[in-house]
Amino acid sequence: MSRLALLCCNLFVALASGCAMARHAARDSLEAELAALEHGGRLGVAVLDTGDGSLRGRRLDERFALCSTFKLILAAMVLDRAASGGPPLGATVAAGPDDLQQHAPVVRAAVDAAAARGAACAELTRAELAEAVQTTSDNAAANLLLREVGGPDAVTAYCRALGDTATRLDRYEPAMNDVRPGDARDTTTPRAMARLVARLLDDALPPAERETLRRWMIATETGAARVRRGLPAGWLAGDKTGTGGGDGVTVKCNDLVWIEPPGRAPLVVVVYYDTDVVADWPSAADEEVLAAVGRVVGRMR
Repeated sequence: MSRLALLCCNLFVALASGCAMARHAARDSLEAELAALEHGGRLGVAVLDTGDGSLRGRRLDERFALCSTFKLILAAMVLDRAASGGPPLGATVAAGPDDLQQHAPVVRAAVDAAAARGAACAELTRAELAEAVQTTSDNAAANLLLREVGGPDAVTAYCRALGDTATRLDRYEPAMNDVRPGDARDTTTPRAMARLVARLLDDALPPAERETLRRWMIATETGAARVRRGLPAGWLAGDKTGTGGGDGVTVKCNDLVWIEPPGRAPLVVVVYYDTDVVADWPSAADEEVLAAVGRVVGRMR
C-alpha cells in the first residue's frame, strides 16, 4: 500500500471513529439531561430524527401505559381503512345516551342536540368521530370507533401489520387507563411508539390521509402545556396526549409529538411519564416535566 493510500485509510478510520464518539457523546448527553428531569417515577422518552433514522432517549424499551395516545393510532386506522376500500369516512355511526363517557365533548353535544330534536340517537360520521378522537380525545368517540373497527385486538393487529411488535390495546375506555406495575395490557414502549408514529406520518397512509392526520394533530389543543410549550418559537408541531390516574392508579402524563423544525427533517418525540404519585390528574409540575423535554429537544443538534 502506498503512503498516500495508507494516509487516506488512517484518515478515514479516524473520521469514522470521531463520528462514532460524537454520536455516543450526544446520546449520553441527552440521556443525562432527561434523567435530570425525572423527579420520581419513570420518564420514558424517544426522539426519532426522520432524516437519518437515528433514535435516542431514555427508558426506550420499558413498558408504559398508553392512556389516550392510542387514539392517534385509531384515527389513522379509520383513515387507512377508508382509503383501502373499507367503510367510507362519510358513513354514519349511531350514538345514544348509553354511549357517553365522562369525557365526551363532541359526542355529548351531538347526543344532546339529537335529544332536543326528539331523536333517540345522534348520527356522526366516521370522519367526525376520528377527528374528535384525535383533537379532543373524546372517549365516547373512541369506544364507538373501536367497536366499528373490531375492538382493541384489531388495533393491536394494525400495529403488528406496521411492524410494531410492542404496542398492544386490550380494553375500552376508561378501563384501559388502569395500568399497574407488572400489567402489560394497554401498554407500549417509547421506541416502538416513536417508530410507529413516524410510519403513520410517512408511508403507512396514502398522501391525502397522511395530511389529514397531520392537520388533526396540529389542530389538537390538549397538549398545549406539554412538549409543545417547550419547543422554540417557529417550530411547527402537532401532538396526541394521554392522561391517566385516580382510584389507586399512579398519574400518567404522556405526549406523542410530530415536530417540523425549520431547515431540517421532522422529528418524532414520544414522552411517557408515570409519576409514581396516586392522584386524579397530572399537576402543573407534571406537565412542566414534558415542557422541559421540549426544551431539551429544542437544543439538540
